Amino acid sequence: MPGAIRLVVGLGNPGKDYERTRHNAGFWLLERFAVQSGVALRKDGKYQALVGRLGTNGAWLVLPQSFMNASGRAVQMLAGFFKIPADEILVVHDELDFAPGVAKLKQGGGIAGHNGLKDISQRLGSHDYWRLRLGIGHPGDKNAVADYVLQRPSAADREAIDGAIGRSTEILPLCLAGDMQGAMQKLHSYVEKEKPVEKKPEQPVEKKLVEKKPEPKVEAPLEKPAAKGLFGSLFSRTKK
Repeated sequence: MPGAIRLVVGLGNPGKDYERTRHNAGFWLLERFAVQSGVALRKDGKYQALVGRLGTNGAWLVLPQSFMNASGRAVQMLAGFFKIPADEILVVHDELDFAPGVAKLKQGGGIAGHNGLKDISQRLGSHDYWRLRLGIGHPGDKNAVADYVLQRPSAADREAIDGAIGRSTEILPLCLAGDMQGAMQKLHSYVEKEKPVEKKPEQPVEKKLVEKKPEPKVEAPLEKPAAKGLFGSLFSRTKK
């Protein structure tokens, strides 16, 4: 089918030192999808990547093993050999601008300083490939980003990311069938439903603070002036 995804690329860094770091979220998703699909990812020296295929004529699954900033080499070689255009490529990667637990799908756009996307765009000569972005959160300081992405997420964040990965693997068959709009609607509808849920814990905290503030103000200033101003003046007159 025209427009169907024929190459899925998971971004990350190879080796045990990096396998549990935030920057490897793309690896986490593609590895899980490969297991679910019964696809073995094998080392291919020609492409410098772990490569597998869904069936005889299905989509290729690729995990570049040349480190993040050289991820485009495997993508360029495989896409060139099998004549796969950019708009039939899906790249799965970590996203600083999304909170852990958020996953979104889009085509094209800027690279936002992501070295893996930068190399892929340069080697393909295009930004038109699809992107499945997995939120990992932001450290709050742009100068801390380089260290942040190479650190392990907290247990809570990892659980949230794993949840997003689970939902994302559910929409991959739609991507492989070329139904990108259907995949986006299904994935993004979940994100919209989750937004109000995150705000609920904050509401009772705010109410408690508002209720406590007026209590001391009502008791103290009202009673003391009344005792001294009214009854105090009456007693002083009787004494005279």
